Amino acid sequence: MSRPKKRDVALHAPLADEPSLDTQGFERPRAFMDDVDEDLSPLLEISNRPVVSARQFDRAQIVQLSRLAARYETQPQVINRPLTGKILISAFYEPSTRTRLSFESAWHRLGGDVMSITDPLSTGLAKGESLYDIGEMLNHYGDVVVLRDSNEKSIYEMIEALRIPIVNGGNGVDEHPTQALADVYTLLKWRPGLADPSCQEPPARIGIIGVPGQMRTVRSLLILLSRFASGIAEVTIVTDETQPFDPGQREELEADGLRIRVENDLDAVLPALDVVYINAIAWKGDDYEAMGSRFRLHAGSPLAEGAIVLHPLARGEELDRSLDPTPHNWYFAQARGAVFVRMALLSAMLKTYV
Repeated sequence: MSRPKKRDVALHAPLADEPSLDTQGFERPRAFMDDVDEDLSPLLEISNRPVVSARQFDRAQIVQLSRLAARYETQPQVINRPLTGKILISAFYEPSTRTRLSFESAWHRLGGDVMSITDPLSTGLAKGESLYDIGEMLNHYGDVVVLRDSNEKSIYEMIEALRIPIVNGGNGVDEHPTQALADVYTLLKWRPGLADPSCQEPPARIGIIGVPGQMRTVRSLLILLSRFASGIAEVTIVTDETQPFDPGQREELEADGLRIRVENDLDAVLPALDVVYINAIAWKGDDYEAMGSRFRLHAGSPLAEGAIVLHPLARGEELDRSLDPTPHNWYFAQARGAVFVRMALLSAMLKTYV
């Protein structure tokens, strides 16, 4: 049997060129810091409390979490490893790359240690133990829990027994609040004026390709966007679904000041959008469902010249790699910034920021 040929690129190929920092938005945290005064007092309300829903955050908390994240991102030398001796229990009962690793990276960067659970069958759940009882045990083993589970009720079962804070890392189709914080952090770096309700900049036009009632990332993002409604002209939902919202969901967002429109022709709305957020995955039980698969972004899409593209990742065919080297690509900066947002959140929860 013939052996496969060695690839010429293996050992001596140069590393891929680093993307332009400005293109990817990596230089923006400092501009955001310069634009927004630091006032950590709103973060006191987050101390030693669980983080379950995006509804828990008001505008001031989001802005100050983002500013603290920007400080961590631009001034790593100021981090004095305040979580030394603290343990994060990283319980991911559903597959994850970015959320799990960014939480663990955040905790390590703050000096703490991590215990990971990546398979529920390796826990007492396999023997019928309740999440309540598991939560009771975790009180003795760590200082913070991050839980991801495809069952949206799991976090509420565990929280009944916990005396240490827990963070919702994604619960079924319900919510993903820390992803939404990372998304808004990216938007604030892109346009710092959004942090100021009296800002005179033209309001942003945001498009979301996804299903608000079935995608946890979209649900949580919309909740946080409603805190910045004064700086948003309109949110356009692009979907094939005839009823993309849960009962009462749209009404709640509009009552908070968000202006919403629903469309099904992506190319027709793209030229008018400043921000395009695309997602195609909805978790259903122990599996996922691709939704809106006909909506795709690529280098030939009619994006406005200065428009930015966001994606919670992991991506599929809906977001073509041809956009990666373009100025529209802010999704890698979005993923990078998630580490620093989670550092800020964990610092606030344990009141260890400096």
